[in-house]
Amino acid sequence: MAMDVDFDKILSKCGNRHRYQYLLLALYGYIVFITSRHIFSQNVIGFVPDHWCYHEALENSSFDEIKAIYSQFENPSCTRLDAIDLVSGNVTVSDKKCDRWIYDYDFDFVSINAEFNWVCDAAVKGRVGQSFFFVGSMIGTFFFGLLGDRIGRIKPLILVYSCGFLGDFATVFAQDLTTYSISRFISGLAAGSGYLMFILVLEYISPSLRHKALTITQSLCYSLGLISASLQAIYTGHWRICMAWSAFPLLLVTFFYFLLQESAQWLITRNDIDGAIMRLQRVAKFNRRQVGEEDFESFRGHCVETSKEFAEKQTTLVDALNIPRLRKTIIKVVIFLMTTTVCNIALFRNVEGVGISPFIMLSLNALTMPPSGLIQAQLQNRYGPKFTLFSALLAIGIFTAVHGIVLSIWKQPSVILLVVMVMAFNFGVSVVARANMQFCAELIPTCVRSQVISFASVSGAAASSLTPYILHLDIYLRAAPSILLCLLTLFSAWICLLLPETFKKKLPLSLADGEEFGVGESMFSFLKGNKKEAKDEASAETQENLMPK
Repeated sequence: MAMDVDFDKILSKCGNRHRYQYLLLALYGYIVFITSRHIFSQNVIGFVPDHWCYHEALENSSFDEIKAIYSQFENPSCTRLDAIDLVSGNVTVSDKKCDRWIYDYDFDFVSINAEFNWVCDAAVKGRVGQSFFFVGSMIGTFFFGLLGDRIGRIKPLILVYSCGFLGDFATVFAQDLTTYSISRFISGLAAGSGYLMFILVLEYISPSLRHKALTITQSLCYSLGLISASLQAIYTGHWRICMAWSAFPLLLVTFFYFLLQESAQWLITRNDIDGAIMRLQRVAKFNRRQVGEEDFESFRGHCVETSKEFAEKQTTLVDALNIPRLRKTIIKVVIFLMTTTVCNIALFRNVEGVGISPFIMLSLNALTMPPSGLIQAQLQNRYGPKFTLFSALLAIGIFTAVHGIVLSIWKQPSVILLVVMVMAFNFGVSVVARANMQFCAELIPTCVRSQVISFASVSGAAASSLTPYILHLDIYLRAAPSILLCLLTLFSAWICLLLPETFKKKLPLSLADGEEFGVGESMFSFLKGNKKEAKDEASAETQENLMPK
């Protein structure tokens, strides 16, 4: 009698840490690289340089002299002067509003706010464009997430980055707020849907690659994307040229259609067993692995037995919510992604305005990502994503409390201290941002994975609209935002403990798998079993490498 061959076993025979998997990681690295450039180019083109109302008497003055003259006013950037005596330093204030400005361009980069004079009373126009990008991101994340479970992972991925290209390229020709807002909305459709490639990679690689190589790829490529976005802006010198350079790399994702195999797990959930086997055969051929027909036939029999729930209709998020235990897991995942997203964004914004160039600060933030990725990879590979996430959230919570105490005691911290705080926050936040998406995706069955993650991501983006109000609390108590973020981070850590461990486990395929996933686990059972599972996995991989190819 033939041995029952499930998906993990047939993928192991076809190769789950070989040439095709490394190709997947390379292409995923490219997606992370262009996505980080795409998102942060939105911030870069909206940088507002130091500016003051224009006066003909200041045409030959240095920026330091101009700054000294205007510094005596409460709102130096928007105060218009009527007369200036450069010898005595006496000035008179005009009752008219500014209609022309002097800009001290950071690294000579001309942003859209500077070109269109979206400063002072018109500063809201720049924020409107950014808000349309944000709205596009929410709609795109949800819509393409639904498509990801309807028509597969690859086609929506190509549509996502085609929208990104069209939006960025259209932005180059924006002449007013209306055209700018429309183009940023289209561009935003691509901002939050890179997880489609993440899910595709997740469904084709071994657990060890998931917890180590995938994390390192994310951190390194995201860091390179941030640094390149800053260098690109400095090199091009103008926001229109910068946007053109950001647009064209997005087009290359179109060629992924010819390089990638559709998710075999997803095809099984659509009752296309022949299609799944065909993709696995292509993976085996690419990996130069010999897999017998009897193995594929045994796998076919396994799929026929286990895919009965997929034969009747396409599984939806509503179906998943009708199953008691899985419903609780999905609700916890949504709450977890919402709270961690709010914390991540608030921590980034809570340390803005540190007194140095935003280009330099962006690059310094990027430098924290590779080391944080390496540490995260080691922790995940040894102890699992749940331990890594819980530890990172606990550390951030404690550090945020310390940050609030420091701000309460020291009214004007030094620039160096603020920069160190920014980098420390980003170190922990980058670990959480990477680990929570992987951890949550592994908890959700393949048949509804894209739908649940897209819904959770949209919920997190919507919840992040609360961050300005959280940060606004500092007018009542300077440490209030830090205290609230500390409590929210610790709450996220508690939710993390309530979720099942995914370390070295098979990804759930069907709703039944999701319902049974993690049954019998306690909140802290991950502290006991992970070391043993890591040793078992290493032993299994050693035996696999000794198999004839």
